Amino acid sequence: MLYWLRNDLRVHDNPALTKALQQGCCDAVFLSCDAQWRQHHQSPIQRDFIYRHLILLAKQLATLGMRFHFIEVSDFSGQISWVKEWSEQQHKQKKSAQIFAIAELELNEVSRDQELLNQGVVLDLSEADVIIPKGQVVTAEGNMYRVFTPFKRAWIKQLLNQGFECLANPVPAHQEVLPGTLSTTNQEAIEQITRCRQDCEQSSEAWPDAELIMSGTLSNWIDDTIQDYSQGRDFPALPATSKLSPCLSIGAISPRLILRLLMQSHPLVVEQQQSSAFVWLNELIWREFYRHLLFQYPDLIKGRNFNRQYDALQWRNDTEEFALWCQGKTGYPLVDAAMRQLNQTGWMHNRLRMVVASFLTKDLLIDWRWGEQYFMEQLIDGDFAANNGGWQWAASTGCDAQPYFRIFNPIRQSQNFDPSGEFIRTYLPELAQVPDRHIHFPHQYLIDNNCESLYGSAIVDHKQARALTLAAYKACR
Repeated sequence: MLYWLRNDLRVHDNPALTKALQQGCCDAVFLSCDAQWRQHHQSPIQRDFIYRHLILLAKQLATLGMRFHFIEVSDFSGQISWVKEWSEQQHKQKKSAQIFAIAELELNEVSRDQELLNQGVVLDLSEADVIIPKGQVVTAEGNMYRVFTPFKRAWIKQLLNQGFECLANPVPAHQEVLPGTLSTTNQEAIEQITRCRQDCEQSSEAWPDAELIMSGTLSNWIDDTIQDYSQGRDFPALPATSKLSPCLSIGAISPRLILRLLMQSHPLVVEQQQSSAFVWLNELIWREFYRHLLFQYPDLIKGRNFNRQYDALQWRNDTEEFALWCQGKTGYPLVDAAMRQLNQTGWMHNRLRMVVASFLTKDLLIDWRWGEQYFMEQLIDGDFAANNGGWQWAASTGCDAQPYFRIFNPIRQSQNFDPSGEFIRTYLPELAQVPDRHIHFPHQYLIDNNCESLYGSAIVDHKQARALTLAAYKACR
């Protein structure tokens, strides 16, 4: 028997691991395929974050009596070959060839698992990436909701009527295993993973691992900090968000455990929908919405517009302007500060993700797929379902997206959500001396003070760009 780790880098609330241990399984494997990850535009910082959690898991699995094997293969075809060969060897030795794993959502991963099943591999798949199982929150006709609000209502109704499962931490497969012991196999895996980390171009050490978060940060957030979430969540200079997304994206923390802890601390959170705690829960439901959506419409992973009427949209796709957007040199301070935050830290505040996405698609009229890919190449919390859903929302091409005529004004967004320019100055130190009243669009001030060389001019006029964009969208309708 074998436990195959994939996008479930945790021991808590892990049905595949629990099943494996209950059956007496003593071996776990992670099939690393760096080339495949790069092909899917996975960021270096997220790869490093994964390696850190694999080292943590190697130690945790040892205390559960499991040997942890770290195997490097080229891609998904290499995973298929390795699993088939392992399965054949088990059959030859008349041993159980059952493999326990968590099902993955994306199309290539689904195809890989289906090929293994078709070839007779005994693959026992469980679901653990969402709170309410995918495919269960549907309309009376059995279809996926195309609007978030009715999906949310149905999701909450099912939560209240049927509850949800959250598994306890598993117990060791062998009682004689002493806590803290580390097998030779696991130690060798740690050494191999450590060598792989050296090839990552960006470190994730600035981000706490799941063990640290679980030991106190998460409880502190839910019990205390969450009270200020609804008032502060849109202001990027404030520490008002949980920043759990990196751990959620690699499966290091279970969304079901998060909800269980939330409901323990705020028992009426679902009923009190004006509370700050529910506003935060609403973000988890958005995550569920996009994962359920990808489950029902797997072709979204092929880069298609959900709203096909915009297939004819004439994007400008100016490569020089795209490069300036990537570098944080558009001449709009909030946009540039946000992009520099992304490039420097591997993360971007959610309000700013909407602002920069609107700017790329609506001001520069550049295809949302360009931005989607760039985000995946940078984000520590890169998650296809959420990233695709967010970009198509901003571009008005997605499911329950913002109307095509809703175009964020980058200056007004700056004035509303970074009024004193605190966030802007953090990432644009060249504007440190610009007064608050000029910080949101400082060009005339810089000219008047003979220091215009400090910061480049705006690459596009928002008012003119808005008119061109409206015309392009209307032409498709």
